[in-house]
Amino acid sequence: MTLRTRFAPSPTGYLHVGGARTALYSWLHARKHGGTFILRIEDTDLERSTAESVNAILEGMTWLGLEYDEGPFYQTHRFPRYKEVIAQMLKAGTAYPCYCSKEELEQMRATQMANKEKPRYDGRCRHLTQPRPGVPAVVRFKNPIDGESVVDDLIKGRVVFKNSELDDLIIARTDGTPTYNFTVVVDDMDMKITHVIRGDDHLNNTPRQMNILKALGVTPPQYAHVSMIMGPDGQKLSKRHGAVSVMQYRDDGFLPEALLNYLVRLGWSHGDQEVFSVDQMIELFDVNNVHRGASAFNPEKLLWLNQQYIKTSSPEHVARHLSWHLSKRDIDPAAGPDIAAVVKIHQERAKTLVELADSVVCFYKDFNSYEEKAATMLGAVAEQHGMNMGKLAQPLRVALTGTAVSPPIDVTTHLIGKARVLARIDQALGYIEK
Repeated sequence: MTLRTRFAPSPTGYLHVGGARTALYSWLHARKHGGTFILRIEDTDLERSTAESVNAILEGMTWLGLEYDEGPFYQTHRFPRYKEVIAQMLKAGTAYPCYCSKEELEQMRATQMANKEKPRYDGRCRHLTQPRPGVPAVVRFKNPIDGESVVDDLIKGRVVFKNSELDDLIIARTDGTPTYNFTVVVDDMDMKITHVIRGDDHLNNTPRQMNILKALGVTPPQYAHVSMIMGPDGQKLSKRHGAVSVMQYRDDGFLPEALLNYLVRLGWSHGDQEVFSVDQMIELFDVNNVHRGASAFNPEKLLWLNQQYIKTSSPEHVARHLSWHLSKRDIDPAAGPDIAAVVKIHQERAKTLVELADSVVCFYKDFNSYEEKAATMLGAVAEQHGMNMGKLAQPLRVALTGTAVSPPIDVTTHLIGKARVLARIDQALGYIEK
């Protein structure tokens, strides 16, 4: 059987780094074993799901290079299929209509809590033989009462749930729309998913989903639940820790490979190796070796990795991603020197593509201001006579780039070009005269 994994985000916001790591692990597992990676959009929350969020997810996946083999599939397109399976389960007796009102359920919960019992649906509608006229019904799954549900988790290990602790889950609302835990089951069944890699906040859903699959005569997939990502302060990663959206990292000047490299190491390691190419990740990654404990996000470590990737990647590769940042500055790289050549003389010193873009603007765009501290040298040098190259280089650098820092002046002047060099020297002289 072909190994099949899936990434199944809900389109209620951007693609965040936790979701991106889950997608990466699922993608690597499929690629390593010659399997199939599927993208499924779980958009049944009609109030919160938006087209903008779908686009944000697709954009994030594309930027990261996590190409999917099938999809994207949308759950809202599969409602007829869910209704079909619910009808089958009602007919088979593995599901039943429940007519309990909200007030009845609240009273049931209050009584259980007063008796110091775990609040759960008590199954009172399980054996009804007649409907309640005029009362809308939900559909519940008839969960096994006896025995245990065992999750042999590839990361967490063996986790045992008593079936008596699992109440009869609602699988369809009174208006007939299916619930999350049910749609996931039908999708995993129909899409023949063999491995489910997801966040450990879903672990408690797993025994319920397994029991529904078994009731449908299907062997459950293997599960691997990944621990959450924490902020540097030990709290759950959130906006207060900085960028959480994948695309914000693009905007902040990170290369996608650097973010992937950082995310794969948030919960997995291979000896002391820190830097992994995508091909190395595919070769070495093993979901069985993902750590059970939570991982702490370290922005400084990610920044260090990004700097390594900018320094060691080919100038052409860096240039492709830098072009996006230049376009945000209204710069057309084709209107100046070869962008790869410009990258080559700058990439040693940049930590982000934003820094790099700021450094190379002068090669493509004229300016009319100078760093004040650096510009004062022009006046002093202009008064001198018989200047040698050593005395000329620094004021010339300021005149040509606007700052006191640039790559070697010979390479800089060559890439800016003769016409622009002469025009900027004239502009600098005018600045001195003023």
